[in-house]
Amino acid sequence: MLKYKVEIIDELKKAGYSTYRIRKEKILAEGTMQRIREGSTTINLESLGVLCNLLKCQPGDLVEWVPEE
Repeated sequence: MLKYKVEIIDELKKAGYSTYRIRKEKILAEGTMQRIREGSTTINLESLGVLCNLLKCQPGDLVEWVPEE
């Protein structure tokens, strides 16, 4: 299963992207933001790419695979 390695919302805020700004500038869909808030990793690759672009990082910096027990 995939899980986030960092708190995405906190990292976006550090990079200057409040949830208000993301919504206002239509950077990510509200549904995507809601799934991130809930900790769901079911976002599409395009959204993951947007996050990596905003945070200047690689996908592996944001998510990791953890074996299910």
